[in-house]
Amino acid sequence: MPHISITAAETPHKPAFIMANSGEMVTYGQLDERSNQVAHLLRTCGLKSGDHMAMMLENCRQFLEITAGAMRAGIVFTPISTHLKEDETAYILENCGADLFIASHSLAGVAGRILAHNTGVQHFYMVGGIEAGFQSWEEAVDGLPMTPIDDQAMGTAMLYSSGTTGKPKGVFNPPLNDLFDEPLPLTLSLGAAFGFGSETTYLSPAPLYHAAPLHYNLVVLDSGGTSIIMEKFDAVRSLELIEEHRVTHSQWVPIMFVRMLKLPEAERARFDTSSMQVAIHAAAPCPIDVKEQMIEWWGPVIVEYYSSSEAAGFTIIDSEDWLKHKGSVGRPLFGVPHIVDDAGQELPPGEVGTIWFSDIASKFEYHNEPGKTAEAYNEQGWSSVGDMGYLDEEGYLYLTDRKNFTIISGGVNVYPAEIENLLINHDKVADVAVFGVPCDEFGEAVQAVVQPAQWTDATDETALELLDWLRERLSHIKIPRGLDFMEQLPRMDNGKLYKRHLMEAYRNRDG
Repeated sequence: MPHISITAAETPHKPAFIMANSGEMVTYGQLDERSNQVAHLLRTCGLKSGDHMAMMLENCRQFLEITAGAMRAGIVFTPISTHLKEDETAYILENCGADLFIASHSLAGVAGRILAHNTGVQHFYMVGGIEAGFQSWEEAVDGLPMTPIDDQAMGTAMLYSSGTTGKPKGVFNPPLNDLFDEPLPLTLSLGAAFGFGSETTYLSPAPLYHAAPLHYNLVVLDSGGTSIIMEKFDAVRSLELIEEHRVTHSQWVPIMFVRMLKLPEAERARFDTSSMQVAIHAAAPCPIDVKEQMIEWWGPVIVEYYSSSEAAGFTIIDSEDWLKHKGSVGRPLFGVPHIVDDAGQELPPGEVGTIWFSDIASKFEYHNEPGKTAEAYNEQGWSSVGDMGYLDEEGYLYLTDRKNFTIISGGVNVYPAEIENLLINHDKVADVAVFGVPCDEFGEAVQAVVQPAQWTDATDETALELLDWLRERLSHIKIPRGLDFMEQLPRMDNGKLYKRHLMEAYRNRDG
């Protein structure tokens, strides 16, 4: 597997990545030169191997140029969600110990207010414009040498959990070695498993600050392939790009499948998706009906995996295997899954508990959070991120929901994902969130918030229709006590739902 510098030497004019909407193309030769300039700037700012920097950038050409420079300068870099507010962003900057911060000009409102916080950041740069307190990123790097720095070293990402269940935590996995041009571990494992190579054309529809899109694009570059990077996900545009670029690989989250499947049948049929060899999906449980439809549409190219930013364990399942074990996220590629109850006892197949992994590939830590790090491991050294699920008799893993989201109603565990996965298939539903709200009678009651496909359907009659539809499919304990409508659910553009915000709003309302 070649480093970008090797691909640049052999095929300098080959596209490393193309921005989907603007059409900007960066070749391997250009990426190699620009990443060298970035590495020089980092050294000029006093950052040495092992130091930290952070970036709050929308999907743009500079994102991967900066990443590639950090990766060959030994820097620990933290991409920050573009949806975070001022206080959350300041917390991450202070917690990760960033010496340098780069922001998009389009995010100048939040970024500019960071200057008033005592985060410890020494150097502030802005991409695509300039604001008081920030230097122009483009002007800073343009005049620097395009040749490598003398002390190249392997850098790494330190990503923060999305904050959907609490304050973000920085997940730190140190590089396995210091050789900047060694293949990335993920290239050797996932890259090989999914068939990434120099002929790969990879469609990246999600924000690069998120773990999976970032790492898959790094694997593509490490394999000598080409990425097509969408500035923002759009269902129709995704299908156009698959046909236009003869895309071979892609990575999605379930809500993106839902958006594409809800397009009119005639519109979906217009596009040739036959070039797709592997369509990877993860990040949230995929409704069975949705996945069945995707396999029927695209063929047996859908591959699902389950993991986390912590990468304690990793399961995988292809279409053929999934059709025999519908709803499963597969068997382990690395790490051994165990299902454990609240008393710490391992549960037999079919029983739901917290998912723990033994035989983990590398031990992660939460940066500057020794207490939270300790909580993620048990006495045997197994690790967990708090997801719930069960194993079947053959060792296939099934997810139910995060422990934080489990509703305990009348002493019975209710898993919101099961209800959400049903409702999303209704023609009148564009998106849905289900969570628990306080209830004097049962402790917690099930609450649903629906984003209707048409706002004119946000009526009491539709709410009754949806509840009746659920009663035909679920036991009475799982039926929402309340069903409200919202024009736009607070879903991040990486597909994850800020359910915590909804839960807090409802609990404050009821309190």
